[in-house]
Amino acid sequence: MGEKVMAWVDLYSSTILAVGLMGLTLLLQMIVVGVAGMKAKHRPGYPIEPDHQSFLFRATRAQANSNESIAIFILLVLFGMLSSANPSYLGNLALLTVVGRIAHMLFYYIGVGLARSMAFAVTLFGLLGMALLSMSAWLT
Repeated sequence: MGEKVMAWVDLYSSTILAVGLMGLTLLLQMIVVGVAGMKAKHRPGYPIEPDHQSFLFRATRAQANSNESIAIFILLVLFGMLSSANPSYLGNLALLTVVGRIAHMLFYYIGVGLARSMAFAVTLFGLLGMALLSMSAWLT
């Protein structure tokens, strides 16, 4: 049994790496928001003024956007792995999703709206790709 599990883990190693990188990205976002809040002397629990000129607002929105999509990412990774979707394609699409999410975060931090939207499109492409790939495993 242990050898079969390890073989399965090896097959999906790049997908598992993507999950870890996504987790690290979320952790980094949490730290950035916390530090930005302290620097801005923001009182925890109180609303943040919606102002795209404020780094604290942009960092908080970047974190919120990641939180909105993380469940979809995790579910699609699980769906793909449990459906025996092509490991290489699933891993590449999961990594593409992470790259899109990191780019989205960075562009949000520096306030470049068009690039942020393009990074979101990359994330969306990765998620849609994982969904279609996983569904195709059921059709073959």
